Amino acid sequence: MALIKVITPSVTDANITTAKVTDNAITLAKMASGTDGNIISYDASGNPVAIATGSDGQILTSTGAGSPPAFEAAPGGGKIGQVVSVTKTDTFSTSSSSYVDITGLTVNITPSASNSKILVLYTVNGGTNQHSFTRLLRGSTAISIGDAASSRTRATTGNFYENASGSMAYTYGVNFLDSPSSTSELTYKAQILAGGATYVNR
Repeated sequence: MALIKVITPSVTDANITTAKVTDNAITLAKMASGTDGNIISYDASGNPVAIATGSDGQILTSTGAGSPPAFEAAPGGGKIGQVVSVTKTDTFSTSSSSYVDITGLTVNITPSASNSKILVLYTVNGGTNQHSFTRLLRGSTAISIGDAASSRTRATTGNFYENASGSMAYTYGVNFLDSPSSTSELTYKAQILAGGATYVNR
């Protein structure tokens, strides 16, 4: 009479190697449970790591070498965030040889981010019998003006008319891309000075 002995093999964790696992043998059902929305990546040591679920509207971005990706807010560039404008229809005149505000040509805007850029455009139609200059200001700071040279007036725009007995009409058109590096409310305005004669803004 023969005896048959059934031996149940014992497999230790150390004996299960990649070579002993058939390709495509591990199914999703065999994977450990995780959190809905998590993504599996690798850390700086090459070990698997779960990337925490982001919020609605966030995008997955690289955080550089040695760090797994992360969900972050989408950058604010590539769009027009807001538009503010003003139109002056009444007249303004001055004979001041120093810069004065052109009343009614002032706008306020609040950047959405510290790296926002502000595109400023303004047009002034006027007339003079000598010469005049305009300049653009952000708050109390003159921007988009020429460099100082001797005693010459620094300005954004200017015209000259040497015949004091005559007169001329002109249009100033200005566009300037400003980088204020601020998220506070900003005031932009235009100023004018008249060189020894009355300037009239129509």
